[in-house]
Amino acid sequence: MQMKKYIASLDVGTTTIRCFIFDLSFKKVGGSTELVQLLNDEPGYFEIEPERLWKSIINVIKNAIADASINIKDVLGLGISTQRSSFITWNRETGEHFHNFITWKDLRADQLVQKWNNSFLLKIINNFSYFLYLITRSKRFLAASVLKMMNSQVTLRLVWQMENNSKLKDAINQKLALFGTLDSWLLYKLRKNSLDIEKFDHISDITSCTATGFFDPFTLQWSPLAFRIFKIREEMLPKVVDNNYNFGYVHKSIFGESIKISSSFSDQSAAMWGSSCFDDGDVKVTLGTGSFLNLNTGKECQASLSGLYPMVGWRFKSGDNSFCFTYCMEGAANDTGTVINWGLNCGLFDDPTQTSNLAESVSDTDGVYFVPAFSGIGPPINDYKSASGFLGIRPSTQKAHMVRALLESIAFRVFQLYECTKNETSYNLKCIRVDGGVSKNNFICQLIADLTNLNVERATATEASVLGSAFVVAFNEGLCTNIKELKKFRKIDRIFEPRIEIGLEYKTKLKVWEDVLTRFKGWYK
Repeated sequence: MQMKKYIASLDVGTTTIRCFIFDLSFKKVGGSTELVQLLNDEPGYFEIEPERLWKSIINVIKNAIADASINIKDVLGLGISTQRSSFITWNRETGEHFHNFITWKDLRADQLVQKWNNSFLLKIINNFSYFLYLITRSKRFLAASVLKMMNSQVTLRLVWQMENNSKLKDAINQKLALFGTLDSWLLYKLRKNSLDIEKFDHISDITSCTATGFFDPFTLQWSPLAFRIFKIREEMLPKVVDNNYNFGYVHKSIFGESIKISSSFSDQSAAMWGSSCFDDGDVKVTLGTGSFLNLNTGKECQASLSGLYPMVGWRFKSGDNSFCFTYCMEGAANDTGTVINWGLNCGLFDDPTQTSNLAESVSDTDGVYFVPAFSGIGPPINDYKSASGFLGIRPSTQKAHMVRALLESIAFRVFQLYECTKNETSYNLKCIRVDGGVSKNNFICQLIADLTNLNVERATATEASVLGSAFVVAFNEGLCTNIKELKKFRKIDRIFEPRIEIGLEYKTKLKVWEDVLTRFKGWYK
């Protein structure tokens, strides 16, 4: 039998859907991309229509295979990488969905978030958890002592749907409702009626579960608080599975041939693989729709007091029923690519690729500062009522000054996440690996290097989540026995070295920017 020669890697992000075909040396031989249509019909609503998304996903996979000029029978396996914390609910018997995907950027539950964060019950949970921490020194209780609800987590957005969607209410009462993040729904759609699975199982991979807000990374199970306090029904939730679970096959009715589903990963975990962050202390920053800093913390699940989130990086089950764990800490700045797109739509520039040169065409911002807070400000500020805006515009201000201020603000937020990570861990960080579409911006990468005083390393393949998903397929299919063997396939495009003098100058400017940021705090009531 002829050996299968190719890996298909699908990445479903907030902005784009991509499928790349790699040969077994991870050379890209074909690919296809489509934009995700984000619906914003009402202020604060950010949705994705599921059937339109499904059609786009199928088209992207078909077009990638056609672009590679390969036979689908030659595909060894499909790796899936998905955005996290966007969720949907549907009927377990009919497959009918009760609403569109509610994305991680959706703000409709904002009043619920504020209500819970100001509630007496949450204060009791925080104080009691801190008391338990003092007795046990358990980091799990330390994390709970500073627990705050966030819109970017699924919890209260799901509660909002449960309270306001009558169809969902009825289905929950009849025990017909299923909940899933994008990975869970996509696996349901791809494998539905598959002859390779005796009975359809409702599943979600552990790296996607860990980002919902009601999965406990310390106990590795759905949190009992979700059932007791938020009334989330356990029968709605998917079974949590490892990253080398037997995911089955794409049903042959979809593409004419069945395709083995070799892996399912969340996008940030996949990006850690694509950036070769396999060792304790390795750190990557994905500059995409948002900025996501992930630090590999090995076998230790670490708590944070500044708002960084402890997560499962990946988990594999071996033949002797033991587990290979890797944890990570994550800090997020929700507005990166959204800031670039906003500037484009407002006419500050005609092409995002121009922004780096435009910013460098002036020596400074002419005293202009920008706060990137369309979705509030995350760690270490953690104010989700902050506003976005410029401050310091004067008659001499030109577009180039405003663009430079936009790009500087993105780098400033990444530096804040870096400072949180450095202050709350004992790791001696050596370099920052960047990926994502915005990482192609030389100005931002260089400024991150200047601020952190670390080398910033950009690979030739900036779509690290797609490459990482392919790496997981190779590992699960036995093409390599040690994940560190995969490092040789990551090629470096450029290393941005810190400029000490400029970094010191920017530290002064950073303090002014942080003062500007405080003026935008608490704007939305």
